[in-house]
Amino acid sequence: MPRPHNEKQRKNKIGKIVDGAHRVFCRKGFLAVTMQDIIDECNISRGGIYIYFSSVDEVFLEVMKQRNKERLSAISKSVQDNKPFKDVFEAYLARQKQRLMNFESSIFRAYCEYIFSKPKTAVEALRDMQLGHLKQSIVSVLNLGVSQGALSDVNIDHMAYHFIVVIDGLSVLALAEALTEDIVDAQLAILSKLINLKDGGFNA
Repeated sequence: MPRPHNEKQRKNKIGKIVDGAHRVFCRKGFLAVTMQDIIDECNISRGGIYIYFSSVDEVFLEVMKQRNKERLSAISKSVQDNKPFKDVFEAYLARQKQRLMNFESSIFRAYCEYIFSKPKTAVEALRDMQLGHLKQSIVSVLNLGVSQGALSDVNIDHMAYHFIVVIDGLSVLALAEALTEDIVDAQLAILSKLINLKDGGFNA
């Protein structure tokens, strides 16, 4: 049955390209990246990459799609396993801090360059995907707290957007090289204090 074998090869090849391209976008942003950069990083032939992608834009969008899928999958696994909310929530904040303090491995700069260099109509789908992914991640964590009786379900959506604003704001500071560990710790502590674990609800 050659078709499944070929499909597996196709997925493996795309995965290799996406992994290599992710490293390139983290190092160089979006605007400075060429297809040759990705080809060199992946050690693939020019003809080989063009079988799957016709432009840097296409590669970038696939990288963002796969990155979101992987991050959401990790959170979904914790929720499905019904791990203690406090542990899942603290792990979520820890991952955010790790990303912010190691911004050289973040694709956020490339994302900003893409968003601000393209027409509004061309970036709406990516912007909506990113916002939806961020919100879904946070809501999944908070809803775990609700299902375990650790949180009230009041203003879950409102709280999720608050998290997004704070975390994206910290990302902008990191991009400007104006972020310190003290700032990160202080802001994440505020987010943590917004949730009253003792009384099972949000602080007023």
